[in-house]
Amino acid sequence: MRQERDLPTTSYAVLGLLTFGQELSGYELKQWADSTLRFYWTAPAMSQIYTELKRLAQRGLVLSREVGGGPGRTTTRYRVSAKGARELRRWLADSDPGFPLLKHPVALRLLLGHLLDPGQVRAMLEAYDQALAAQRRDLRAVLDGIDNDPAFEFPAHVARWGLSYYDSEEAALRQVLNALPEGSAAQSRAAQGTGQTGRSSGAGPTR
Repeated sequence: MRQERDLPTTSYAVLGLLTFGQELSGYELKQWADSTLRFYWTAPAMSQIYTELKRLAQRGLVLSREVGGGPGRTTTRYRVSAKGARELRRWLADSDPGFPLLKHPVALRLLLGHLLDPGQVRAMLEAYDQALAAQRRDLRAVLDGIDNDPAFEFPAHVARWGLSYYDSEEAALRQVLNALPEGSAAQSRAAQGTGQTGRSSGAGPTR
């Protein structure tokens, strides 16, 4: 199985979606990715779904067949091969899962909040609050649809984990919003222009 070691994680994610007992088209796989992977990994674009399916098929990890899709139309449907199931188990058991790296665009912008008007910082955080609520609603709907289905026991665990993550994000966000002053001298100076007083080239802030 050495030849499979260079597969990207997204290949294994797509392969994994095919292990829930269904033969799926590329379009259906994209729908599954949008309702699962987007909450904790990344939902591949439609073009990437087909790229991964081609890669997996070339290595014999998925099997495909053409089925009728109406007059003059066919649809390709995919399922995991025995070799694909073995490789996926090997990857799960033998490879290092790694540690998640937090790439948080809102936190990055908050780090530089001294360059904005206080109202802009608050508006950014409140917009993120709304986005969190929407994402949480979507994931809650996913969990409600699979929670009592034994075939989706582990996806349900992941969905509950995701809901806990959104809860913790909301709690952290509330802490920041509650601690934000309505305005400060430092922010007012920064809004007018950065580095005008109290700083020297290459040095940190002075007291």
